[in-house]
Amino acid sequence: MEEFQYRENLKQRTKQFALRVIKLYQSLPKTIESQVIGRQILDSSSSVAANYRAACRARSNAEFYSKICIVVEETDETMFWLEMLLEAGIVDKDLLQNLYQENEEILKIMVVARKNSQKKKIDEKEQKKKAKELMRK
Repeated sequence: MEEFQYRENLKQRTKQFALRVIKLYQSLPKTIESQVIGRQILDSSSSVAANYRAACRARSNAEFYSKICIVVEETDETMFWLEMLLEAGIVDKDLLQNLYQENEEILKIMVVARKNSQKKKIDEKEQKKKAKELMRK
């Protein structure tokens, strides 16, 4: 699959994930703790989708890397809030299992993207350094 199509698919996947979290939030009990955790997970999951979309529009590898770092953080935070919903007994494990698994898969993908982007960033720095050295000669 070409890079453009892969990114488009991943943009849709992260957006669908955020929409699934919205549906989860709508089904939460109306207790204070449920609503507080629910708002946190709404923020972090929608941030995953929005920041991945922004990363795809990055003007440089450095900008892409920066946005992907945010995506990794927000995906991990979303995982935390899913765990809180489960461990606080607010939502049953069976209801969260697929959402948690999808979050975990997205996190793994984003960690690899961050690692690849960092490697590319290092390679670009080395190439610029070599080019400067050649210009001096």
